Amino acid sequence: MSFSSMGLAADLVTVLSELGYEIPTPVQVETIPAILAGHDVMAGAQTGTGKTAAFALPILNQLKAQKLSDKAQMEPVNKEVKSVRALILTPTRELALQVHQSFVKYGKLSGLDSAIVYGGVSIDAQSDVLKAGVDILVATPGRLLDHLRRGSLTLNQLAFLVFDEADRMLDMGFKDEIDAILKQVPKQRQTLLFSATFDDAVFGLSKALLKEPKLIEVGKRNAAAGKVEQRVYAVDADRKTELLCHLLLTEKWQQVLIFSRKKLGADKIASALLNAGVKAMAFHGDLSQSAREKVLQQFKLGEIQVLVATDVAARGLDVESLAVVVNYEFPFIAEDYVHRIGRTGRAGNSGIAITLYSEEDALLLEEVEAVLDTRLPQQWLAGFEPDLTKSTSDVRRNNKSAQKQRARRRATGSKKARR
Repeated sequence: MSFSSMGLAADLVTVLSELGYEIPTPVQVETIPAILAGHDVMAGAQTGTGKTAAFALPILNQLKAQKLSDKAQMEPVNKEVKSVRALILTPTRELALQVHQSFVKYGKLSGLDSAIVYGGVSIDAQSDVLKAGVDILVATPGRLLDHLRRGSLTLNQLAFLVFDEADRMLDMGFKDEIDAILKQVPKQRQTLLFSATFDDAVFGLSKALLKEPKLIEVGKRNAAAGKVEQRVYAVDADRKTELLCHLLLTEKWQQVLIFSRKKLGADKIASALLNAGVKAMAFHGDLSQSAREKVLQQFKLGEIQVLVATDVAARGLDVESLAVVVNYEFPFIAEDYVHRIGRTGRAGNSGIAITLYSEEDALLLEEVEAVLDTRLPQQWLAGFEPDLTKSTSDVRRNNKSAQKQRARRRATGSKKARR
């Protein structure tokens, strides 16, 4: 199947050809026709499989067709604030930037106006853009509500509502904001929900949002990307940094994304790497928006070899051909492991995901294996073998009830600390 055979307009096909997009990815093959046919969609696919294009292309196609139809009918121009026709909600600023860039790139011949709003930057400058009128808006939930309360825009003519990374949005506690936004959008709309993982919370949200949706799943649910080689190195906790430095200095990888659970941990790891002669920077929520954008740009340009990030970067950070991801420790939420390693092996490329495992990570490892429905064999690296005399055996079973109890304790006790 080709993009032209899917019913996309000629200008979109032309842009895709210029970008080197030849064959649609599996999620695009399944999703684009469903959206063009007017169906609500609940789609699950691994990051890096082209799911942004899967909803951006049909939305651009339909909005342009509607705009041409309105002109043909000589409809009067609305002198008031132009209502947004498509709203894409994302959980993080980084993902919002990525999605907006995709709409700009794909829609350069469409004649449609797009904008982006998120926190951490001037709200007045954003208001000026919105009051001038936009067709497509990419937003984080909190800042969108700020603009709605200020009267910067209206959603009463919204045709498309998209939830990108819906599971992450719920995990970050945006349910109240979502409910408030839903009160201001028309009931007659097309709603699209995209998520890398599905759980009870996501299915619960889908029931409130979607009408007779098409359920689209590409690949095994909650599975890691197929071309990512997963390695788990067993090492004593107090030697993780030493092993990390050894890998970075001997393997000579050009770009490496390292995940730490906490902001303080990210700072300490970045500092240790700098002392070892590795160009590294920390990336987390304590940095200003301008500082985060600068660090990301330096990393993408190769001016920084290593980015040490908290899970704020697990979604939305898109670095072309990123070859290596390192989990300094397992995430508290098992599904986040999938999102972390999904930063590599994107768009059909191969990648390596390395996890540094110590005895204290045993339960978290089991939870990740339960989500993946596969074992992650541990290996030792010569010179960094764990000291087995210090190991302690934990015989607690990792049954579903125990997993849920631990997840509830972590969710209520340390959510903010993880960001």
